Amino acid sequence: MTQWSGPTLLALFGGFGLAFVLVVPYAVLSYRRRGEFGPGRAIAALGFLVYCCALITYTLVPTPVVDAAFCASHESLRHPVVNPLQFVSDMKQFHTGLLGNPALRQVLFNVALFVPWGLFMRRLYRKGPAFAIATGFLVSLFIETTQLTGVWFLVDCPDRLFDTGDLLSNTLGAAVGALVAPVLGRQHERLDAKDPRPVRSGRRLFGMLLDLIAVTLLGVALNVVVVAVQLLRDPDRFRGPGDPVLNALLGEWLPALVLLLVVPLAGNGATPGQRAVLLTVANSADEKPSVLQMVVRFVFGSGGYFVAMGVATASAQPSTLTGVWIVVSGLFAIFTRGHRGLTGLLAGLRVVDARRERERVSA
Repeated sequence: MTQWSGPTLLALFGGFGLAFVLVVPYAVLSYRRRGEFGPGRAIAALGFLVYCCALITYTLVPTPVVDAAFCASHESLRHPVVNPLQFVSDMKQFHTGLLGNPALRQVLFNVALFVPWGLFMRRLYRKGPAFAIATGFLVSLFIETTQLTGVWFLVDCPDRLFDTGDLLSNTLGAAVGALVAPVLGRQHERLDAKDPRPVRSGRRLFGMLLDLIAVTLLGVALNVVVVAVQLLRDPDRFRGPGDPVLNALLGEWLPALVLLLVVPLAGNGATPGQRAVLLTVANSADEKPSVLQMVVRFVFGSGGYFVAMGVATASAQPSTLTGVWIVVSGLFAIFTRGHRGLTGLLAGLRVVDARRERERVSA
């Protein structure tokens, strides 16, 4: 792995990991603010997460072993470069062509590194050029200060140089991105977020995906809490993951029961994923489903999938049933009338836009 591929892979893994954790709250905010998810904005948001991770990895990683010997041999790192044009003098030390000059290439890299910042601020967050440039400067200042303080005094001495030239080039890059952003296309008109939207297969499948992610994250959180308690109580006797039945209970059964049955029963019948994309369910009388209908939906829907997953976890035996379950559920959600899905057919339910439902109730 080269010095370039390492930070790149870290940025990609970090960005996609954060996207998995943040996709549910991002979907909630998107539907409440704009009335829809917007795949283009979602891709841009993912790109921004990867980019933020890249800023960290390319400026702070890899971290050397900072010990007394390192601090003694790198005393110069304690003294910031206060001349933002120091790179001009540095360029004269290299007897190469202009484009091959390492000092100039470093400056150009620092400029290019912050061009996306200006683009994201203008296009994704719809901020003005002054905001994009100012925040670019502040982010660069935070990175440089982190380097100067030894990751905010976590290590004994700085492991990189605080350079005002980097501040200048980074801010220039943010300015370039902010000024170029309007050339990339016009902003689309926003529809009223309160207006109902048709229930389409993509939105239906996205709500199902968010349910799967929410249950998975809650399961991970519960397992982490149990492991943390075990470590705190008796770290010497901790031997890693314990009883597979307990793992299934915490990782699949309990989160699914809470999010996919208890939450809908306590609310309007919608699961967390459906709530996120502003969908809900109704019976033939256009009312909240009965308890029996929601239990049927749980058993034959995502709840049944996680029950099967838990059985596989508890028995330590892989099961093809779960994969088939996902495929069948997805196909029924796509091809049934109104995208009601298999559970809608079995329980006598239909899927409607939650904004339409609110209008009906208030009428």
